[in-house]
Amino acid sequence: MPENKVDLGYLGIHNHGEVYRNLSPVQLLEHALERGEGVLSNTGALVVETGKYTGRSPKDKFIVDLPEIHDEIAWGEVNVPIEEKHFDRLFNRFAAYLQNRDLFVFDGFCGADHTYRLPIRVVTEKAWQNMFAHQLFIRPTEEELAEHLAGFTIISAPGFEAIPELDRTNSEAFVMVHFGKKVVMIGGTHYAGEIKKSVFSIMNFLLTDRGVCPMHCSANVGQDGDVALFFGLSGTGKTTLSADPLRSLIGDDEHGWTDEGVFNFEGGCYAKCINLTREHEPQIFDSIKFGSVLENVVIDPITREPDYTDDTLTENTRSAYPITYIPGAIVPSKGGHPKTIFLLTADAFGVMPPIARLNKEQAMYYFLSGYTSKLAGTERGIVSPEATFSSCFGAPFLPRSPHVYGDLLGELIDKHDTRVFLLNTGWTGGKFGVGERISLKYTRAMVTAALNGDLDDVEYREDEIFKVSVPTSCPNVPAEILNPKNTWENKEEYDEQAWELVAMFEKNYEKLEVPDYKNSYYVHKP
Repeated sequence: MPENKVDLGYLGIHNHGEVYRNLSPVQLLEHALERGEGVLSNTGALVVETGKYTGRSPKDKFIVDLPEIHDEIAWGEVNVPIEEKHFDRLFNRFAAYLQNRDLFVFDGFCGADHTYRLPIRVVTEKAWQNMFAHQLFIRPTEEELAEHLAGFTIISAPGFEAIPELDRTNSEAFVMVHFGKKVVMIGGTHYAGEIKKSVFSIMNFLLTDRGVCPMHCSANVGQDGDVALFFGLSGTGKTTLSADPLRSLIGDDEHGWTDEGVFNFEGGCYAKCINLTREHEPQIFDSIKFGSVLENVVIDPITREPDYTDDTLTENTRSAYPITYIPGAIVPSKGGHPKTIFLLTADAFGVMPPIARLNKEQAMYYFLSGYTSKLAGTERGIVSPEATFSSCFGAPFLPRSPHVYGDLLGELIDKHDTRVFLLNTGWTGGKFGVGERISLKYTRAMVTAALNGDLDDVEYREDEIFKVSVPTSCPNVPAEILNPKNTWENKEEYDEQAWELVAMFEKNYEKLEVPDYKNSYYVHKP
């Protein structure tokens, strides 16, 4: 079996075992099965378990505090500083751990636009994690691989654990970014999402200096070339809603918006699988085949059939697959300027309208607020939905101040006259535990109506509490669904819950310390 090998001595990893570079998915699958890292499902997908860490571990993420970047980072609970000497000491042990081990290397790119793409190298201890990287990032041609020079290197060693008392970490797991050495060091966690989101965070730091707006959103395009963006945190529906049989997928999670249009950062998709069915999500369901990676999905020990309803390991079950597994996906993954933007929220209070049209001021307010409910499993310790505010719908991945990203997006929305809708994919008829999640069928119908212009000429009402414009009718959606108050038995309880949420919005917005910008996008109340 011919295998492309590479020396990692330049990283301080010496006397190593075999280092395999850019193996094919078949070769990586063979290694993973031989090493006992996973098993095959009845569809041919590789099924792995990530152990203790079944989601991101935000409290274990650090950025090395360097003089040249100190004033550019929004330090705080999200971007936690660590001294370079502590990084170096940990990295020395980290590199020693990797000596004499077989390692797997993926050299490729982040960014479908050649002008802005970042060459990356992903080094992994596990073959399956390298298969994940191969399917999630942009794969090089033979010519590109021959000339590849990594702009950033991400190294993942799940078997190496930090010593908190010695290493100044919060647990045995850690994700450390060094912008000077252009290295990300990941240890103590098997969850592959840490690799993906580390690269996203890097892009979020680098691209703003080039006037590009990095976005935590999915994107698709209609037959007429009309691009739509879906902003939202994990579990709000970005991947599901962008996988539309009537539209072509640009990407499911991370994009940049330039003067020419939008481009996908990745070459694959990372979809949640909990309660997945072919009926409701046919494109995602059918993508789970040979070459895909399933994380923490329970399978039948005899038939190897996945049980997507089983949340024994976590609700954050995942599938990673190349974007080409989605029929009609656009490659290279680029599109024009967005005509429509959806800000997704999974409201666990059950009080926000399922769809509302926003003016520019409201659009920026809700974008900077980034309200949703963290869903079970997406982060360590989240076992039931929790209301949260994540600026720009991606605060865990934003090294800079939210206002940097807000300014860029606001200018682009204004320049291209983009329509913006607030879309609630959460609860109706009561809060979580009382009401029920809004039907995906109705959500899809609302998205289709907004994209087709069917909501342009209908009658709107101003929501008495949130002050947004809510359509009174929508094709294929019962009218009572459009007014959340009508779905509650106790209207007084609805008002009480809604005003409680408004108070949370205002308290959060005060913390953002919005300055007096020259533009008028920023308001203190919806």
